[in-house]
Amino acid sequence: MKQHELKELSLNEIQFRLEDLEDEMSNLRYQKALGQLNNPLRIRIVRRERAQMKTVIHESESGLRKLTGEKEKVQENGK
Repeated sequence: MKQHELKELSLNEIQFRLEDLEDEMSNLRYQKALGQLNNPLRIRIVRRERAQMKTVIHESESGLRKLTGEKEKVQENGK
């Protein structure tokens, strides 16, 4: 997932996708242990995406980054 795509999501959506990636990572590790992993590169991709999402979450919670998805929801609630 690209950085600009992450910026468009709300914090809740990012956290939901992070949970999905953690489940996927768990399954990939299990497949690797059993020798059934078809695409070993997928582990690297999932690990990188998890790190990017955790960084965005941390930055938004500490006030370093404003998510555009959050701005849209605030504007909708203000109307």
